[in-house]
Amino acid sequence: MSQQIIRSAEFTADRAWGALDIANMNGITVRLHWTDQPYRWHINDGEEVFAVMSGTVDIHYREHGVEQIVRLQAGDIFFAAVGTEHLARPQGAARILVIEKEGSV
Repeated sequence: MSQQIIRSAEFTADRAWGALDIANMNGITVRLHWTDQPYRWHINDGEEVFAVMSGTVDIHYREHGVEQIVRLQAGDIFFAAVGTEHLARPQGAARILVIEKEGSV
């Protein structure tokens, strides 16, 4: 298929952080996630772009050993550089587009 239309507002998964694989572009994956549960603290081995499509998500990250929290609304984007320790905590159900290196945590 050379094109695809995804209605992110209609996507659900059977478990928290369930994903719809949209594309793999030379080792960079684009996935749409649905969740209503937090993810664990982690550090990606590459950059990560995290775009909230619907819902509200609190991003916790550590900068110089100090925990920071930022609230993301639909349309907001968080960029995590290599080595950024972070976790996502949705406030209710959320849909998140994640772009990252294939196989990243």
